[in-house]
Order: sequence, then structure tokens, then C-alpha cells
Amino acid sequence: MHPMLNTAIKAARRAGAIINRASLDLDRLQVARKGPRDYVTEIDRAAEEAIVDVLATAYPEHGFLCEESGVQLAQGQAEGEVAEFQWIIDPLDGTTNFIHGFPTYAISIALAQRGQVTQAVIYDPSRNELFTASRGGGAFLNDRRVRVSGQTRYHDALLSAHVPGSGGPMSTASPFARMLSECASARRMGSTVLELAYVATGRLDGFCGVNLKPWDLAAGGLLVLEAGGLIGDFDGEQSWMNTGNVLAATPKMFTQMLGYLQD
Repeated sequence: MHPMLNTAIKAARRAGAIINRASLDLDRLQVARKGPRDYVTEIDRAAEEAIVDVLATAYPEHGFLCEESGVQLAQGQAEGEVAEFQWIIDPLDGTTNFIHGFPTYAISIALAQRGQVTQAVIYDPSRNELFTASRGGGAFLNDRRVRVSGQTRYHDALLSAHVPGSGGPMSTASPFARMLSECASARRMGSTVLELAYVATGRLDGFCGVNLKPWDLAAGGLLVLEAGGLIGDFDGEQSWMNTGNVLAATPKMFTQMLGYLQD
């Protein structure tokens, strides 16, 4: 295992311990709003600080892109310059689930080298499930190699979505309406990083998301690719990390999902 991946796992487990302790006493949790239906807690911040502390101690010359604290430039990095190494961190994806005691949330840590993600860790502390990937080295769940599902029939596919209307009634004019209505069933889990990890392990056959952030996508995107899946924007191109508009699925499901959107 790559030493940088080992360090990321150590950081994820330390943050997971903070989250698990807090989950035992949610009534004492301090919750603030960052925007409509967008929450942050002191646990998000504490978990992020723990992750950055582990990584910065091991690699003081690396930069960071974190959901809560934003960009921290690497040593010698100029504003606007791509860092040689940058850690992309979401300390608690699924905060709304967490504050309700709904155990579907995860920690996401990715390492980008010159803008290309090379290492990925997603850790689900409530289930003690650790998803990892190194570029060119495959995807793993708790040290067991995983692959995307072998599903070939769209009408039998289980999809997940983070798109306008997927949390409630969706307009029939939505470009996603037909795509999601013609599969076997669609879910909205409330944690994009877990949804991508579940595509990588075959628990989901595909995922569609809109207006997501790099920390939502970096680690999960590498997991999907290393598990044999495809990931792209709504034109099938590779701008998804910049636009936040993403399809991730098995190769056969990806083609069919893309077809629905382009129709």
C-alpha cells in the first residue's frame, strides 16, 4: 500500500473516532447553517482539523482544499498555481443525516498530484467500512478488491441521484425525470461520497449529481474508475470535477444514462 494512502487512512480513522463519539450524544451538538438546508457542526470542524493535523505533520509541504477551511497553499505555491500535492478533504459528508442520527455519512480524503487524483480514502465510521484506491492499483473495501456491478438491464438498475427534485416531486420537464423513472428504483442517500463508493462496490449501478464540489467527487471518482466504472459530465467528457455535474456508473449503465440526458 502506498505510504501516502496509509497516512490518509490514519487521518480518516482519527476523524471517524471523533464522529463516532459525537454520535452518542447528538442532543449536545451545536449546529449552524451555511445556507438553505446546508448545515455545519463543530464535529465537521473538529474532524477536519484532525485530518489536516495528521496529513500536515507527515507532509508539511503539501497543500489542502477542505470543505470547511477552504484552500491552504502548499509551501512555495503561488496563488492560482496548481500544487504538486494537494489533499482534498470532506470531513463529514452527510451532515444533515448525522445531526438526525441517520447513519449514512462518511469522511472523504483524496490526494491530487498536479491536479490528478492518485490516492483515495472514503471511511464510513458508523459501519467501519473503509474504501480505498490508488491510481492503477484497483479499488478496495476493507482490503477486499471490489468491482462495479455486472448489471446490464437498465430497467433492473438501482440508481442514486443528487439532482434538482430528487428529494421530492420532480417536474416531468426535468431532463432527469425519465432517466430516474425508467430504472428499477432511485435513491437519494444524502452522502455523495458514499453513493460513489457504493457504485464502486456494486451496491448501486449508477449515480447522477448536479452542482457538486471537488471534495464530494475527488475520492469517489477514483474509486469508481479503479473498480472498472466510468465517470464523466453530462456530455460524457472529463470536466466533471470543475462543473460538479457528474454521471458515474458501470460502463453499460453509463452509456444508457448519458443517452437519457442527451435525448
